[in-house]
Amino acid sequence: MYMSSNRQKEKVETEKLKATLPTEAEKKEIEKLAVEKNKEVRENINITLDETKSSVHKTTEEAKKQVPQFTKAMNEYQEESIEATRDIAENFLESQKQVINSYQSLWVPYMENVQTTYWSYWASPNRMTENYTRAVSNITDSTIAATRLANNFMFASMESWKTTMQHARNNAIEFSRLNANYAKAYQNAVRDSLRDYQRE
Repeated sequence: MYMSSNRQKEKVETEKLKATLPTEAEKKEIEKLAVEKNKEVRENINITLDETKSSVHKTTEEAKKQVPQFTKAMNEYQEESIEATRDIAENFLESQKQVINSYQSLWVPYMENVQTTYWSYWASPNRMTENYTRAVSNITDSTIAATRLANNFMFASMESWKTTMQHARNNAIEFSRLNANYAKAYQNAVRDSLRDYQRE
């Protein structure tokens, strides 16, 4: 008797549970709403992604428009650095020319007199002036070479940056492809799992 009352209770509970479960028509309506909602969400996501893509396109186009300005600025920088190097070299050479002329006009007669008396040819004022002039010329050449090296380094850095950006672009494309493949694989796995679950 106790068992039959338990069975009756279970039967009543089962009936109550069945009453709360949706009917087949309600299930179809729920599935239809879910599909519509899913479609709406997908469309919203696609619209958002397309707007973002459009924004990126607009931003990159604006950046491309600025390239001539950057190129002009780079050319101006190079021209200015070359002009500055030339001015520095010319001013340095002019000052050294004045130093040498002052030195020669003051000391040459005295040094030539002393040289003939005490020193050999290597210490003559003319020889010292020639050596000093060569040193000034070497300093000037070195300054120009250093400027050229700095410009070459800058261009090498720019080429390196260009290569880095190309690698970043390629890697981003590959990561995007991998991400899309992962999402498709995940979608297929979930779909298979749901299909298997519904069969049971």
